[in-house]
Amino acid sequence: MHGSRAIGIMGGTFDPIHYGHLVAAEAARTCFGLSEVVFVPSGNPPHKQDRQVTAPEHRFLMTVLATTTNPYFRVSRLEIDRPGPSYTVDTIETLQARVGHDVGIYFITGADAVMELMTWNRPEAILRMCELIAATRPGYPPADIRRLRKAIPEADAKRVHTIEVPALAISSSDIRARVAQGKPIKYLVPETVEHHILKSGLYGGDLTAGAGAGPLSEFWRR
Repeated sequence: MHGSRAIGIMGGTFDPIHYGHLVAAEAARTCFGLSEVVFVPSGNPPHKQDRQVTAPEHRFLMTVLATTTNPYFRVSRLEIDRPGPSYTVDTIETLQARVGHDVGIYFITGADAVMELMTWNRPEAILRMCELIAATRPGYPPADIRRLRKAIPEADAKRVHTIEVPALAISSSDIRARVAQGKPIKYLVPETVEHHILKSGLYGGDLTAGAGAGPLSEFWRR
């Protein structure tokens, strides 16, 4: 990459954002010496047309709530405010123009998403403009990592890096399902995000269900 300064871009639907996203972003920041990581909630994700996606303002607010305590994280409204489908290539081009071409860009996403890179809009432009950080779960099969690198042109394979992120066992779809079933999501998402989901009635569930009668404080005093 050009220059000595680099930033990370973490795009995603963030429906909802969870600790897996946050741990992956922080791991990428420290491993690659990124000066900051910009979270970019998708406005109109073209690859999620088969399901209803939570309103952008809810997803943006949850991302802000989740990242506010990390001074190296910030959140951009770029895709939410831009009309039309949210294409990664457009986001990278816009952010590159804003920070200047002497600043390197690392795009952080899951390994499974990188596998599909060549089906994205203008993948060759993405590979030309940035490095890719593919976050994997511990124990991710080596064969799949080799397949990941073979999924893109050989000349660009060196621009794909992998990092292991234990918290990637958490998934947004599982969190939505747990909320819908009235199951707890504490310690899967930041407390502020949990409160927003409960207060806003997102995902059609009741997080107070099964809460029990509360701590047995008196019992422990006996």
